[in-house]
Amino acid sequence: MRILLQLVQNASVSVEGEQIAKIEKGYLLFVGFTAGDDEHVLRKMAEKVFKLRIFPDENGKTNLSLSQVGGHILSVSQFTLYANMKEGNRPSFTDCMKPEEAREKFDLFNKILREFEPTLQTGRFQADMKVSLLNEGPFTLILDSRELVN
Repeated sequence: MRILLQLVQNASVSVEGEQIAKIEKGYLLFVGFTAGDDEHVLRKMAEKVFKLRIFPDENGKTNLSLSQVGGHILSVSQFTLYANMKEGNRPSFTDCMKPEEAREKFDLFNKILREFEPTLQTGRFQADMKVSLLNEGPFTLILDSRELVN
């Protein structure tokens, strides 16, 4: 599982011209899945996201968590996080989880995240989404379960 996390002042998702999700200060998560991602991985990654201390404190140090600043989460599925660019100029997506299984994982991951952040907003799985954001910092992290989960 991979998550591209962006610290945002605000973010939103629109589908076919209709805004379907919006948050103010918080995290915009782009979430991708691969073979072997199970509930244990999803839970560990959700806990990591929620416990991160990346908001600035009164001294400007990255020391505060999402809950400490009253932040929110917008979670968007992003299969291209597992694109393979080793050969040629056209990405291969063979490492991406198949859509049916990835939809189940995305739903489960968001259910777990809601245990920590009940106001979680989400994009629409497999939709042609337009994502808007105002990145803070910019501050962007890549979380990879192969590095973070035992």
